Amino acid sequence: MRGVRRIASPNFDARPAGERVSLVVIHAISLPPERFGGPGVVQLFTNSLDPDEDPYYATISHLRVSAHFFIRRDGELIQFVPTEARAWHAGVSNWRGRERCNDFSIGIELEGCDNQAFESVQYDVLAALLKRLRRRYPGVEIAGHSDIAPGRKTDPGPCFDWVRAGIVAPLQQVSFDKSQSDQ
Repeated sequence: MRGVRRIASPNFDARPAGERVSLVVIHAISLPPERFGGPGVVQLFTNSLDPDEDPYYATISHLRVSAHFFIRRDGELIQFVPTEARAWHAGVSNWRGRERCNDFSIGIELEGCDNQAFESVQYDVLAALLKRLRRRYPGVEIAGHSDIAPGRKTDPGPCFDWVRAGIVAPLQQVSFDKSQSDQ
């Protein structure tokens, strides 16, 4: 895509042999939490986050994480990991009975948080990116981080407008306790 800034993250590796991309995971991130526009996300994904810069950074600076793409609130699109490689964005995860979602997914981070609306330009950039990814990976499904890690993650959050993004919202995965089904 035109206009993509590339910043290499060291936090990736090869997908398992024969594994194809079949899922896109939508995330939301802001560093420090609920503050936008700073260098924190780029620093986190490039292992250069200064733990002394913000008290929250001291709790996460040891993490080795990445995403394939990051869409800032002004619409800037940054690619950290090639889509053929496995970025480290999903953590402990499960989609339709398949664990280790990093193995078969592409991670897209939107600069945002659970309690603030995303910007129109972010939806525009996301739609263009998803269109391109769907051409390259036919049949790819789209889910939120909260859908693949329910109870552990909440992003992209209730302010993310699935319809505006041109996505039919994925069904939430629900832990079903059979012992309660008879009540």
